[in-house]
Amino acid sequence: MLGDLPPFILPSPMRVAQAFWSNALVIAGHAAVTLAEILTGLVLGAILGGLSAVLLAASPLARSALRPILVLSQAIPVFALAPLLTLWLGYGFWPKVLMALLIIYFPVTSAFFDALVRTPADWVGLARVMGARPAAILWHLRVPAALPGLASGLRLAAVYAPIGAVIGEWVGASQGLGYLMLLANGRAKIDLMFAALIVLVLITWILHWVVDASCEWLLGRTSA
Repeated sequence: MLGDLPPFILPSPMRVAQAFWSNALVIAGHAAVTLAEILTGLVLGAILGGLSAVLLAASPLARSALRPILVLSQAIPVFALAPLLTLWLGYGFWPKVLMALLIIYFPVTSAFFDALVRTPADWVGLARVMGARPAAILWHLRVPAALPGLASGLRLAAVYAPIGAVIGEWVGASQGLGYLMLLANGRAKIDLMFAALIVLVLITWILHWVVDASCEWLLGRTSA
């Protein structure tokens, strides 16, 4: 209102609300696709990252072989991989899932691994004096002690996973909120683009809240 900007540059909140109301079913359909991509990538990335961290902590050979690969994977911009994944895997569901997985894999692995190797030395020493085997120390002592680190990685993953999914949709897709935003932008429907963006922000916020609450519940049960 102050700058007297045209609607195709910055629509008013009322225009955005009207666009959301008149396109609610369309937005909901695209949001469901993006949410499925995010959740699938988040679950797979959390499982793969957690298992990788445990393997790195348990095996010096794995650390020497895999840690350089992890560092190298972060040296390659994930954005640059999206066109290749689309070329190799097509415009369907799995390239977006893989993008979400790639963008959250390193934070989950790094946070959990750092927590695993920082288990208090006194605890480990006491377990060894009591005759515990390395595998038992890992699963019954180091992993429970490192759960706060895993929770931190999962909280980051909940925020990063939507980024990966939307990047994949921008590069090549026929559905999803990222696709809808590009389509609306190309047709100068900036109000619809803002409506889709707001829905994406709400999905990310709710997902982060759910993951955070779940982690707090799990940590509370573990400490009890």
